[in-house]
Amino acid sequence: MSADIIPLPKARPTLDPMLALTAQDMNSVNAVILDRMQSEIPLIPALAGHLISGGGKRLRPMLTLAGAELVGYHGSRHHKLAASVEFIHTATLLHDDVVDGSDLRRGKAAANIIFGNPATVLVGDFLFSRAFELMVEDGSLKVLKILSGASAIIAEGEVDQLTAQRQIETSEERYLNIISAKTAALFAAASRISAVVAECDDAQERALDDYGRNLGVAFQLVDDAIDYDSDAAEMGKDQGDDFREGKMTLPVILAYSRGNAADRKFWEAAIAGHRSSDDDLAEAIHLIAKYDAVEDTRQRARHYAHRAIDAISIFPDSKARQAMAEAAQFAVARGY
Repeated sequence: MSADIIPLPKARPTLDPMLALTAQDMNSVNAVILDRMQSEIPLIPALAGHLISGGGKRLRPMLTLAGAELVGYHGSRHHKLAASVEFIHTATLLHDDVVDGSDLRRGKAAANIIFGNPATVLVGDFLFSRAFELMVEDGSLKVLKILSGASAIIAEGEVDQLTAQRQIETSEERYLNIISAKTAALFAAASRISAVVAECDDAQERALDDYGRNLGVAFQLVDDAIDYDSDAAEMGKDQGDDFREGKMTLPVILAYSRGNAADRKFWEAAIAGHRSSDDDLAEAIHLIAKYDAVEDTRQRARHYAHRAIDAISIFPDSKARQAMAEAAQFAVARGY
């Protein structure tokens, strides 16, 4: 795989070109989000707003908007659809925090800590429902099929991750299948629907799907590397969450497979839940560094980012294509 790895650019990539490209359309998307998260039940907008206004990158709806720019779409259907994408994502985050028992999300208390698990799950359901309302209002059965299919795949990926939890024998192949479902499926759908509303040909539609899918895998690989590579202040969650939850992410899979008998014994106890103290986390970070597992995880992420950039090479060079390429580079260079 090393032959396919692209070096990071000398200047640290940012999301700034993508933010500038989509800023005007994002104002329209945010207006839809604000309108559709309202309810006569005060707890619903209060809880939804806690997360939606919590400083997320809004990367998934940006993919829909950037894709529309890339293919020269000049309508407004993508505004509601991008809002639908963000609602799907937010709903999954709310449910994830309950499943994982998270304390932090984007650097502040997770919704379930403030509002409780039952309310958090139910508001997640509300946002899923709002997402489907927006899809139906668009009127395209193809768009509905793409986004509803992605929603089902995300749920399957989350269930697969749950059943793989604390299973030390989880393979790299299964791990990649999990992140392809729970993360990359929505990236792919968000990108692809911009080609659908613009009535692009199949090749362009596939290209945007491939861009989003590969970007999503790269994004999740880096997320999983960061858990053993950054402090909580930078990444906005508790360092070691994945470790304490017994998640078999790629850094752990690599460190376990490369370790000696003593190292493997440590991982077996840790993933089973018998070694979860701060000292144990420090040992885990030490072993992952010892076997270059974080750097190799980031290298794999760069491979997928390269594939994402290649996927959109069928489109003429433009500000949109450049911004989307830099977004892929940012996804693997980031530390949060």
